[in-house]
Amino acid sequence: MKKSTATIDVGANAGRSIAIIGGGIGGLTAALAFARQGAQVTVHEQAPAIAEVGAGLQLTPNGARALAALGLADALDQSGLRATAVKPVDALSGRAIARFDLTRQTPPYRFVHRADLIGLLAQACAAAGVRIVLNARIADVTADGLSGADLTLGADGLHSVIRPVLNTADAPFFTGQVAWRAIIPAANVPPVAQIWMAPGRHVVTYPLARNRLNIVAVQERDIWAAEGWHHGDDPANLRAAFADCAAPLQDLLAGVDACNLWGLFRHKVADHWHNDQIALLGDAAHPTLPFLAQGANLAIEDAFTLAQITDAQPNLAQALHAYQSARRPRVSRAIAAANANARNYHLSGAPRRVAHLGLKTLGKIAPDAFINRLGWLYDHDVTTSSV
Repeated sequence: MKKSTATIDVGANAGRSIAIIGGGIGGLTAALAFARQGAQVTVHEQAPAIAEVGAGLQLTPNGARALAALGLADALDQSGLRATAVKPVDALSGRAIARFDLTRQTPPYRFVHRADLIGLLAQACAAAGVRIVLNARIADVTADGLSGADLTLGADGLHSVIRPVLNTADAPFFTGQVAWRAIIPAANVPPVAQIWMAPGRHVVTYPLARNRLNIVAVQERDIWAAEGWHHGDDPANLRAAFADCAAPLQDLLAGVDACNLWGLFRHKVADHWHNDQIALLGDAAHPTLPFLAQGANLAIEDAFTLAQITDAQPNLAQALHAYQSARRPRVSRAIAAANANARNYHLSGAPRRVAHLGLKTLGKIAPDAFINRLGWLYDHDVTTSSV
């Protein structure tokens, strides 16, 4: 099957009742995809408004393809920035190690504020007839899903109420790393993602629309921090963690007047993503560490793939089995790659010097190799997948 435009031929999802728990990026993408296929879609969101925390994301081509197929390419160009490069930097000296071009990525590699993407999706969902119920805290779901729904989707993140229905409890473990998020005012910043690498720490910075700079900083430490993005922290703690770094990075961190801190925990990919009437997507199925910029992109892929497969297969049980079979190996590979980045960014001593020299050499003699090694990730096209 090949379905790569916003208008999708009428299939098995026409007339189906779809209940989605969670109004984040994955849930709204699924809602839009199913609604475009003629399903009756209701999104249950526990918050009083469809919104998102103040943070940016990197929308890579694999995620952008699905959103373009749902008719959002022009809107993304209006609200996001097209990235031109990724630049690894020695955070201690401030010297650029290499520069790797992103301008030939198709669709464009973009920097987008999460709230802007949520807004685009919510507006498109409303136009497609999706019903969004706010203040809808779903505390318990049976194996039959929500009442009246042919299919119930758990797009409710790390603390999913549906995941335990399908899987035995498993305890995440603290990785020994914490992360800060912040956004600061910043004008005339080139659309480049900079990775500032230091022993046991790193910072990623990139600009957002309307003269803002997104900052994500990660530090290895033994002191445990709570999981989740909503825990505030004193910016002085962030600055102290990078106090020995180069002046350009310290200048950026000096502009932070508010930040959030959260502990990074590793969760296993769920063994079971579905039964005959309910299914998981995004972080509810496969929580991902933020070292490959794929959390939102993988959720978008999940959502589009799930709608695509269920529309093509009238037997819902068979469709959901095909969905997990199609998605689980891919997200497992992406998570493994993210885990590897966490180690590579934080090297010290001789391994650090060797790695930086390797990046510098690669940037000079084979500048496309850095991006090409992620071809399996960025070139993937869920809009033309056959199952």
